[in-house]
Amino acid sequence: MKNRDDMTFAPEEYQARLAALRQRIAERCLDAVVITDPENIMYLTDYQTTGYSFFQGLIVPLDQEPIMITRAMEESNVIERTWVEHTRPYPDTGDAIQMLVETLREFNLNNKRIGYERNSYFFPAYQQDFIHTTLTEGKLLDCFGIVEEGRICKSAAEIELMKKAAFATEAGMQAGLEAAVAGVSENDIGAAISAAMFKAGGEPPAVMPYVTSGPRSMIGHATWEGRIVGPNDHVFLEVGGCYRRYHTAMMRTAVNGQLTDSMYKAQELMKMALDTLHGYVQPGMTVSDVDNLVRNIISHNDVGARLITRSGYSIGIAFPPSWDEGYICSLKQGDSTILRQGMTFHIIPWMWGVDGNKTCGISDTIYVTETGVESFFSLEKDFVVHPASTQLAPILSTANTSSISTLAPSQGAASKGQAAVHPAQAGSVNTQEKKDA
Repeated sequence: MKNRDDMTFAPEEYQARLAALRQRIAERCLDAVVITDPENIMYLTDYQTTGYSFFQGLIVPLDQEPIMITRAMEESNVIERTWVEHTRPYPDTGDAIQMLVETLREFNLNNKRIGYERNSYFFPAYQQDFIHTTLTEGKLLDCFGIVEEGRICKSAAEIELMKKAAFATEAGMQAGLEAAVAGVSENDIGAAISAAMFKAGGEPPAVMPYVTSGPRSMIGHATWEGRIVGPNDHVFLEVGGCYRRYHTAMMRTAVNGQLTDSMYKAQELMKMALDTLHGYVQPGMTVSDVDNLVRNIISHNDVGARLITRSGYSIGIAFPPSWDEGYICSLKQGDSTILRQGMTFHIIPWMWGVDGNKTCGISDTIYVTETGVESFFSLEKDFVVHPASTQLAPILSTANTSSISTLAPSQGAASKGQAAVHPAQAGSVNTQEKKDA
């Protein structure tokens, strides 16, 4: 292992991750594993590239130095980013799996017990078939999840890094809430979010922000498509900030015109779910316990909405096409996984179908502590209301978004709108503005 000081984490962090993986390799009676999931490779080595559609594999023997198999073009990422000393690149005219087999033979692993990630998106069936028919001297065994056992609980260093992703998340969300006024297009809002997020230090996320307005908010995982926000439309936003491939995510809602009774009730119910979670959840509970807590609160509503999904999922390292680690752990009924210190979740008590045609959301990214949970965010949870008198906003340019990213996340709701209050008080000023006056 090369000792270098320019990686995302200190060398000791990677040494600890590798040692823990090798302990699990030994416990599973394996001699080596072949890791092909991009998130797992990065977790172990700090290697990253957008070129992961080409085969890449990290061979981790029990008692030898790891070896990286990559496309020749990507070898520079191993050299410039990671501690890995041994690489075996293959040319575009070569065969990646043949190179993997030859490397296993070179390091006398071909007749050993080799673990591989059978459920990896990036080790497709035809490649698995090839290695099974070619590497006949050894034994190939599924070890899917062997790295994720370490990833699920973040270290103190990872928690601190995720706070940088959270800063970018909040900057992007503030900009989006401010931009979400009648007369702009969803594209304008997406542009404002992205500019602010990146100017705040964020890096390209696994998924670009979700921006939907009015009835389009009912379409699952839809985002901007040029729709113009109407005078009485709400805008549903979900933003995932990224730093060194670690993510945090947040849902918020903006309302144009009058805040209706049903939308106010939805707002208060989602806030109640998050407040209850923060006051009650602790290590030792099951993820099913947490899901039931959130689901029971959201389900008891009289505005026609429901929690259509799981109530949360693990979040951390991610590459496209998704920012979540939900396949590692999701908050869903019947799952007996125990909460442990260091776990991180995006909690999503969102409401699908308010009044039959609206989706709105308030969410939080949390980490489990020794005694409870803490949020990565400080942004106000209330809907941001843009009064009917708000003028139609011009299309945001690079020039007029440059100031957005300088807003500190602790400043709360976007300045052009108002924090949502009961309809009878809809004309009142933001309570934060009152304090500042």
